Amino acid sequence: MTDVGTLVLTGYGLNCDHETAYAFELAGSRASRVHINALIDGSVSLDGFQIMVFGGGFSWGDDHGAGVIQAVRMKTHLGEQIISFIEKGNLVIGICNGFQTLVNLGLLPGLDNDYRRRSVALTVNDCGNFRNDWVTLRANPASNCVFTRNMDILELPVRHGEGKFFSDDATLKRLAENNQIALCYAAADGGPADGRFPENPNGSLLDIAGICDPTGRVFGLMPHPEAYNHFTNHPQWTRQKEVLKRTGKPLADKLTPGVQLLKNGVDYLK
Repeated sequence: MTDVGTLVLTGYGLNCDHETAYAFELAGSRASRVHINALIDGSVSLDGFQIMVFGGGFSWGDDHGAGVIQAVRMKTHLGEQIISFIEKGNLVIGICNGFQTLVNLGLLPGLDNDYRRRSVALTVNDCGNFRNDWVTLRANPASNCVFTRNMDILELPVRHGEGKFFSDDATLKRLAENNQIALCYAAADGGPADGRFPENPNGSLLDIAGICDPTGRVFGLMPHPEAYNHFTNHPQWTRQKEVLKRTGKPLADKLTPGVQLLKNGVDYLK
């Protein structure tokens, strides 16, 4: 497959669709912004795409909880279509509000190939307020997640008020044993955050920042890879630029970690 089509959901408070589509274009995909209603009324079909993106924002104003109403609406009208989309070998990624929607839908964690049952939650940050910051992350090299392949330590921005990953001990143990924990919050040196604030910005159990289903093709994460689509997005880019300049290294000679993460998914399909 040389032409990978990416569907980026829009509508009802989702607000990261433009930058998400742009980042997927940089990653080598043909990206289209599609309103949720266009999928529901059938004017746009999932059949024309290989990646489906549940993006960030505040769907339905996070009324009744982040991602709850979006999950109910999409499960009612599109639930079986989305499961069929996954079973065909396609990819689904949920970013921030999209991650919250995926867990409410039951698409994650997908234990025992069950994409209908909710078994984990993303709830109110322990700090009690909205966090808009940059975090250090460590990717799990043993995970099947296609998006985090060959990634190690990376930095991405977070912007959420309900990002604490929570579940019962048995489910957490299964996620760890299955290597479905794809991304964890980390200290600046790449070591474990161990629940410390602000390295772990929300109090997520096991420092979980992102998980995948057993196949590695459905992935949800709270940080925003699409928001790091150019080296000048980083808050310390001027310092980094000067370091590169003084050491004789070229500026922005490779993709940002955010775009690379998305490109991993595109390259998997290609």
